Amino acid sequence: MKKIILLGDISKKKIRETITELEPLFRKKSLLSVVDISDEDELKNVSADLVFVFGGDGTILSASRKLYDKQIPLIGVHLGKFGFLAELTLQDINDSLERLCSGEYVISQRMLLTCKVIRSKQVINETVGLNDAVISRTSLSRLISIKLYVNGKIVTTYSCDGLIVSTPAGTTAHSLSAGGPIVTPDMEAFAITPICPHTLSNRPLVVSGSSKIEMEQISESKGVGLTVDGQVYFDVKAGDRVVIEKAGKKLQLIDTQTRTFYDVLREKLNWRGQPAYDIN
Repeated sequence: MKKIILLGDISKKKIRETITELEPLFRKKSLLSVVDISDEDELKNVSADLVFVFGGDGTILSASRKLYDKQIPLIGVHLGKFGFLAELTLQDINDSLERLCSGEYVISQRMLLTCKVIRSKQVINETVGLNDAVISRTSLSRLISIKLYVNGKIVTTYSCDGLIVSTPAGTTAHSLSAGGPIVTPDMEAFAITPICPHTLSNRPLVVSGSSKIEMEQISESKGVGLTVDGQVYFDVKAGDRVVIEKAGKKLQLIDTQTRTFYDVLREKLNWRGQPAYDIN
């Protein structure tokens, strides 16, 4: 029998009740453990064949960081608002569980990023992300200035509200809202998207996933921070450098092959086909 973990924010009533209701079904078909995503100590010691992540995209983002070293395949069960990363709905559980326990699935590997903050030539913060790393101003600061380097070469200096560096997975998140391109998840690339640049010719840029990207915060104004996946925050001072590279490991996402990436784009982003032409 496969060893399965049901992971979610147990403090949320909907998540807790859903997992409790599904436990008997999972226990019939697997060696089961239930883990709270906020339990850092338990997550450090988990071992499993599969992890079912209950919640929204934010829960999957959190799980991808906290289980980075474990390299356990994850599958999301959508209980949030958007559900772009989630493979299953509650209605899919019964039909999918048998196939998953018998190994009838493929692994979709997603590129992750590492993000380091360097101050006075010392690394003072380091984290892993699935979606993006963003330098941006807070509500109290004005336009900020960010120098961008790719592989040690200066690209430009942005006067903007912020700068987003996203993985392919992140191009359908914050970067998309800022006018960035959509990059398919099978690619290894970074999309670099300015937020409200004061120079209208500053356009999004796509670079190789093997690139070393550096953002230097040169604004003297206070209230500038780095956010990774919208969940991890760190204050950034003038002169700090944020270095972003492809992570050494990838996220292992389970793909039941019941829908394509383009199916998700049409469904979640409300894409439509041709205009409603008047044929009369």
